[in-house]
Order: sequence, then structure tokens, then C-alpha cells
Amino acid sequence: MPYEVILKKNEEKNLYGGYGFVYANEVYKIEGKDKNGSLATVRSFDGRFIGRGYINHLSKILVRIFIYNETDDERSVFLSRIKKAKELRDRSFGSDDCYRAVFAEADLLPGLIVDKYADVLSVQFLTLGVDMRKDMIIDCLKEVFSPRSIVERSDVAIRKKEGLEPVKGVIYGEDVSEVIARENGLDLKIRLLNGQKTGYFLDQKRNREAAAKYAKGRTVLDCFCNAGGFSLNAAKNGAKKVYALDISEEALKEVAENAKLNGIDNIETVLCDVFEKLREYKAEKRKFGLIVLDPPAFCKDRSQIRSALKGYKDINILAMKLLEDDGILCSSSCSHFVTPKDFENMLADAAKESGKCLQILEARSQAEDHPRLVNHEESSYLKFYILKICSLNI
Repeated sequence: MPYEVILKKNEEKNLYGGYGFVYANEVYKIEGKDKNGSLATVRSFDGRFIGRGYINHLSKILVRIFIYNETDDERSVFLSRIKKAKELRDRSFGSDDCYRAVFAEADLLPGLIVDKYADVLSVQFLTLGVDMRKDMIIDCLKEVFSPRSIVERSDVAIRKKEGLEPVKGVIYGEDVSEVIARENGLDLKIRLLNGQKTGYFLDQKRNREAAAKYAKGRTVLDCFCNAGGFSLNAAKNGAKKVYALDISEEALKEVAENAKLNGIDNIETVLCDVFEKLREYKAEKRKFGLIVLDPPAFCKDRSQIRSALKGYKDINILAMKLLEDDGILCSSSCSHFVTPKDFENMLADAAKESGKCLQILEARSQAEDHPRLVNHEESSYLKFYILKICSLNI
């Protein structure tokens, strides 16, 4: 008999509006018995239908609801939601052929990530329920996108919480490991099997474009540059010189390859520990016109918020001291545990300690291919501020 999950009184209020996470402590009782990953029906304490989703007793999130009509079947829901997600992106991205095509809970398909790079899809199956239905989901993706190839990048730690092992490889079509995709007028070689996440950090697409507007004629320092998205956009938009800093030799090879692909010759890659390099630049009294800080997540859970804010503060102080008068700082955080208010307060404290006056020119978030579900805070994670160092001299 399929699972029926009965909630405690009033717990269903949190589940309206697309927030479909049911935690074990919200459950009054479970009736029936089936295997982990099966489809479970969730009802309110008084028996009203709330939705259906995949159950997993191994996870802190017991059920992830994605079906809100009792008569809908799984495949129809997946196919319809994937089509709607594609239509939304197609309206936004014009000539760009790389974007996040499905953003899990924010597109009402929890546990599923799909990124599009030209005619290839890169997919993550993050939960047991979607992993068990991999073949069905691939069929839906083939119907909607007609891809040349589908690559699986389910090599992420979060799968362990679902009782799953990491998986990576081509699962449909041609055996491809790299593809050329286009972003903001740049050609990018995407390493599908060995690049970060699904191959590239797509969520900063619009922010790379926004930061590049301030790069013309400036010397740019791109910290934690990864594959060089900010560096390439800045160079394309008239930067005098770009220094791309990262601790990964492979990442810097990608920067060099993509610069060559686009005929860009004013990017210098620097293999280093970024914190140490910034201190070295400070000792040398170096100055830059624009600095980009796009570090990896300093905060993976709530217990790390305080230490994360200290890390952000330290590196922002260093950057502020390296900027010219009227220089531009682009500062980012990709942890949803750090709120925009937390981040602004940190920036204010950093400005005080570095003796700088700051103007916020733009307060931005992730690109529209990473939509934010209003009542699902986890989907709103990226903070990106463009700030100007105010000269107090006339």
C-alpha cells in the first residue's frame, strides 16, 4: 500500500505556494508501507489532500512535494514543468545558448537540475526519488530539447544525504566531454565532465555583464576567477588589463583557453592563494580600478554564519585598500544562510575598518534562469553588490 503521510495540525500552512518540503517533525503519522523513493500522498491532519511527492526516510526532508492535483501523473507533471521552464528561459536569453533550464524547487521539480550548453544538457539528479526515475526524466528532456547529448553530473556531496553515491558520465547521445557555448557575446569552452558543478557557474551571467560596464579603461583584479567569466567579460568591454587569480591550475588553463578562443590578449592568470596574494599586493602598494570578489561559499550551514562573515569582511577590507579612489568593488556571496542584510552590514563594517566611503551602485542577485521561489528561502542565495569607493578629495 502506498504511503499516506498525515501532518500535525496546521503544519500544511507551510506547504502552500510551492514550498514542498515535509520534515519528519511535522508529521503526525504515516500509513501504508512502500520503499524509499516511492510516491507518497501528503494530507492535512483533517484528511485534506495537500500533494504528492517522493519520500525518503534517510533524508531530513521526509517528502518533497511536487504534484498538487490528485489526478496528475508523474510523467505529465515533469514534461509540463520542463516545457514551461524552457519557455521562460527562451523569452530571456536571446542569442545566448547556455542557461539553467530547470532549477529544482524553484521550478517546482525538487531534486532536478538541468543546464543547457548549446545543444548539450548537463543534469544533476540530487534526490532518491528523481534518481529512480532517471529514464523517464531523460525521455522528457529529449522530447523538449532534442539534445545532441545529455551528461550527468551527479557527483555532489548532497546525494549522500539521500543514500546515493556520486555519478558522472554521458547518459544519452554522443560521447562529449566539452562543448562551445555562448554567453554575453563570448564563446566559452565548457568542460562538461570536469568543470565546476555542471560545467560552469551560470548564475552570475547577468552580474558578469553588469560588472563589465565599469571595466573600460581600468586595471581589473578578478579574485577566485574560476573559468574566468568576469575576466573575459571585463576584457571584452575595454579593460586596460585583467589579472585573473585562482588556486586551481586547471581553472586558469580554462581562462587562457577561453581568452584565446575570443582573441583576448590582455588577461594575465595568476596561480595563488587569493588571500595571500591580496596581502602581497597591499605590501607592494598596488592599486586597481576594479576588483571582483566571487569566493566559494564560506558558509555551508547556519553554524558557520559568524565565521563566514568574518572571512567575507577580511577579504573585502583587503580589496577596499587595494582600490584606487573612485574604484569599483564587485563583492559576492553564494550562501543563502548569509542574508542580504548580513552582507550589507559586513560591507559597512569593512568600509569603516578600511577607512573608505562606499556607494552601493547596484544590489543584484542570481540571473533569471535561477528564479527565486518567494516562500522557499533556499532558492534565493546569491548576493552581488557593485560598489564605488568614494573619493573624499575634491
